[in-house]
Amino acid sequence: MSASELLTAELELTGRITTASNATFFGSIGDISVVYKPIAGEKPLWDFPHGTLAHREVAAYLVSEALGWSLVPQTWLRDGRFGQGMVQLWQEADPTQHPVELLPTQQVPSTGWKAVLHGQDGDGEDVTLLHEDTAALRRMAIFDALINNADRKGDHILPMPGEHRYGVDHGLSFHVEHKLRTVLWGWIDEPLADEELHSIDLLSDALSGELGQDLVKLVSGDEISALAARCTGLRETGQFPAPRGDMPAVPWPLF
Repeated sequence: MSASELLTAELELTGRITTASNATFFGSIGDISVVYKPIAGEKPLWDFPHGTLAHREVAAYLVSEALGWSLVPQTWLRDGRFGQGMVQLWQEADPTQHPVELLPTQQVPSTGWKAVLHGQDGDGEDVTLLHEDTAALRRMAIFDALINNADRKGDHILPMPGEHRYGVDHGLSFHVEHKLRTVLWGWIDEPLADEELHSIDLLSDALSGELGQDLVKLVSGDEISALAARCTGLRETGQFPAPRGDMPAVPWPLF
């Protein structure tokens, strides 16, 4: 299906995703399965301007593409039954894979995983939050730091065949104030790889061109400037960031 057809062909709604905090629908455009989040269904938030979450989701997709990492499924704005909203290609995740886990501490693998935090469950048993130690999740952690993602829950990471990982639900991103909340803290202060630094440079360069022109239609000029500053900051430190500030470093719930 062509790009123009994705914008203009009938968007048929077939169900509602009731676990989402904002109105979210499952639908199709022809034989293409999609998710539709109408702006009219966004709940007001105290710290993000009302009616901007769909735009932020599209902005996150554009940044992902500029980095060359394909971390976000194709996402765009268009009209639907309940007005303009975000539409995203549906991804059928592999239910046998779990990039983020909450396990009894004694069951934590010795290799291939990064521990994020330790605690106790409702029965007083020791548990550990951990995630895969993979290139795919490293890129997602960097992406979240760049877009200032305030809500990277474990279930917002979709495990795909071939070890690819998609991230979804980026409405709480691009704020000018530091709001990074994520379950992907396993590489704190570790050095960024040359390939990762190169992708950040690609994003910085793109902000001065077509990407910047596209983003200004979706987020504020101050938010674009803050994104550019985060690119510069990561490039200068050359390492994964650590939590800072007074707000929680992880979202709640974790999944």
